[in-house]
Amino acid sequence: MPEEVRRAADLLGRRQMLSILFAAHEGAVRFNEFRQAVGPIPPRTLAQRLSELEAAGILERFVIDARPPRVEYRLTERGRRLQLLVDALRRYAEV
Repeated sequence: MPEEVRRAADLLGRRQMLSILFAAHEGAVRFNEFRQAVGPIPPRTLAQRLSELEAAGILERFVIDARPPRVEYRLTERGRRLQLLVDALRRYAEV
């Protein structure tokens, strides 16, 4: 298996990672939106997973200048390219 494929599979195979990816493709951008979409997940774990997706170039973190400041996570171009994977998993689950 090519090293790049193995690294991608390792990243996406981490606990809750695919759920977070699905949520991002469904429109979740705020921490609490991810928490609601993913289900029971410790906040620390969710924050770590979001950081890992950001480090992998799948999500981009934006700080919104507001009172109080807000943080949003948006899919990058690289993250949007995973839509095919998300769609394939959705179709597989429907069968």
